[in-house]
Amino acid sequence: MTLSGLQIVAGDPTALGAIPCADGVSFALFSAHAERVELCLFDEAGTEHRLTLPERDGDIWHGFVPGIGPGQAYGYRVYGPWAPEQGHRFNPAKLLIDPYARALDRRIVAHPDMRGDDGADGPCPVDSAPHVPRSLVTERPTPPGPRAPARSWAETVIVEGHAKGLTRLHPTAPHAGTYQALAHPPVLDHLKGIGATALELLPVQAFIDDAFLLKRGLVNYWGYQPIAFFAPEPRYMGPAGAAGLRATIDALHAAGLEVLIDVVFNHTGESDAVGPTLCFRGIDNASYYRLDDAGGYINDTGTGNTLDTSHPMVARLVLDSLRHWVTDWGVDGFRFDLCATLGRGPEGPFDPDGALFTAMRADPVLRQVRLIAEPWDIGPGGYQLGAFPAPFAEWNDRFRDCVRQFWKGDPGVVGELAGRLVGSAEIYDRAGRRPTASVNLVTAHDGFTLADLTRFNTRHNLANGEAGRDGHGANHSDNMGAEGDSADPAILAARAQRARNLMATLMLAQGTPMLLAGDALGHSQGGNNNAYCQDNEISWVDWSGAEEAPDQFARRLARLRAETPVLRQDRFLHGALRPDGRPDIAWWRPDGAPKQSGDWSNPEPDLLIVELRGCADAPAPIDGAALMVLNRGAAVEVALPPALDGMRWARVLDSAAPDVSPRPAGRADHIAAHSVTVFREEPA
Repeated sequence: MTLSGLQIVAGDPTALGAIPCADGVSFALFSAHAERVELCLFDEAGTEHRLTLPERDGDIWHGFVPGIGPGQAYGYRVYGPWAPEQGHRFNPAKLLIDPYARALDRRIVAHPDMRGDDGADGPCPVDSAPHVPRSLVTERPTPPGPRAPARSWAETVIVEGHAKGLTRLHPTAPHAGTYQALAHPPVLDHLKGIGATALELLPVQAFIDDAFLLKRGLVNYWGYQPIAFFAPEPRYMGPAGAAGLRATIDALHAAGLEVLIDVVFNHTGESDAVGPTLCFRGIDNASYYRLDDAGGYINDTGTGNTLDTSHPMVARLVLDSLRHWVTDWGVDGFRFDLCATLGRGPEGPFDPDGALFTAMRADPVLRQVRLIAEPWDIGPGGYQLGAFPAPFAEWNDRFRDCVRQFWKGDPGVVGELAGRLVGSAEIYDRAGRRPTASVNLVTAHDGFTLADLTRFNTRHNLANGEAGRDGHGANHSDNMGAEGDSADPAILAARAQRARNLMATLMLAQGTPMLLAGDALGHSQGGNNNAYCQDNEISWVDWSGAEEAPDQFARRLARLRAETPVLRQDRFLHGALRPDGRPDIAWWRPDGAPKQSGDWSNPEPDLLIVELRGCADAPAPIDGAALMVLNRGAAVEVALPPALDGMRWARVLDSAAPDVSPRPAGRADHIAAHSVTVFREEPA
């Protein structure tokens, strides 16, 4: 198609982005401070043709170009003042990606010519177009296929994985490392086998490879540097392209798995003042970013800039993007990176009833999907665990740290662990929230894997090129006697049992469990606890252990949780009496006596014994009972509390003997050292 001689007329200011129609495409772009906007169309040879958007309605610049359609490559050049002290950084030498672009023609890789300033006081005159991906006009989407079966939060188990790393090393997956490979039947069988009802993917909105990483020979692997909030990341596309991603989401749904995506609306990949000018900075820097009185970037995220989601048009961008992923792609929910930032108004304090949260909760599309907050940032008062409004769930880092510390043997955590096991009521039991608001985790993409928690006492991040200084310093890990790999059978056995204990504690606790992909396979990152830049075997899930013990134990845990409703309740347990005369939760001593207040700390015990029954206040009764014993000390004989008339206790799980079949229990039972044991009430 030749682009010479194209005309442009008024477009549709109500629909932002590039909207194809029967005889052309309407383009609309928000900029409150621009003086002129050029639409840049590219032909098949890459030649640029510029057309000035002819109309401005309020702050929406728009135009309609007859004779073009889906597949057309385009970008923008935006003219306005260069006045950084006032927040304005317009530079028409920089080709800009449409914030509403539904697709890009290639991945975004930083280049020095993308920098907007000249390193002194003025704009950089070098044209960035040779290095900037083109936005693409896409077909109008068709509705996605059927959703996964509706599940309550109490039935939900999340597995967090990477769109590439989850399958890159899979031995049989076609197109390994692409979106398409996620639908490979053995991958789906593994996820379902370990109990997953939802796959949560690290960012798949198009992001940039940072310049400082490229200089080290590394790339941005995790994807927490977004640029195009509507476009799927091109580097994960398989041979079927975007259709392959759509088919994969449909296949995950057909397998009974929801699809959640990790979204980053707290900052963008344009970074601080010396970062690239790729999109928002060049379109309307003063509107898109939170700035100080001197025009500098406020940095509540640790990445150099903060999106101003209190601005109505930025909030609209976020809401439109979320709805796009739900209605056009079929996504079932979102995990919001550094979500505390999204609750900040123009003055900065966090507000759980802020405008953006209120809009999400009221939106007819978004109120039906899962919303999960990472409840902190580095801004003032940035730690907001428990402060988010329903229906948000939250990553619970206090669960993570407490469980690690308990099994490591740290003092002073046994009482806290009791609270974590029953949904962290002191954090979440308010304003009608449920224990499922606590997304319980022991590991995630950020930090040690489960295998590395038992192999390393310190981080080993030299491969990141930061002299090993990056990543968390306090991991609450335990190498069990040797740093790194070991051939000692005793150390290997201790590590395996510790890993089982950690996983069992996660899966048996009240709340919403989240597992890290690869943990059930024994995947190690070699002690790297900040593998954000490692697009290689360090991060890629190692599937060689798919038939080994960790995977089989994870499957057993998944079945136990699914078959035992009292382990996954949606109401807090406070010891209220049930109609059968039993409390819904009871804590016991090893001698069979009820635990008293002084028993928690005088001296601090090495084990917890908790009996769970259905919540006394539940509108529909939950039958059955489970008795859990978490023992981090020496072997001990435990007297079991009496079962209901006509019932008895059966020993159904022992992390010290993971292959032993369930068996009836006596009035007392032997509890192995350093173990998790579960008894379930059954007919005598």
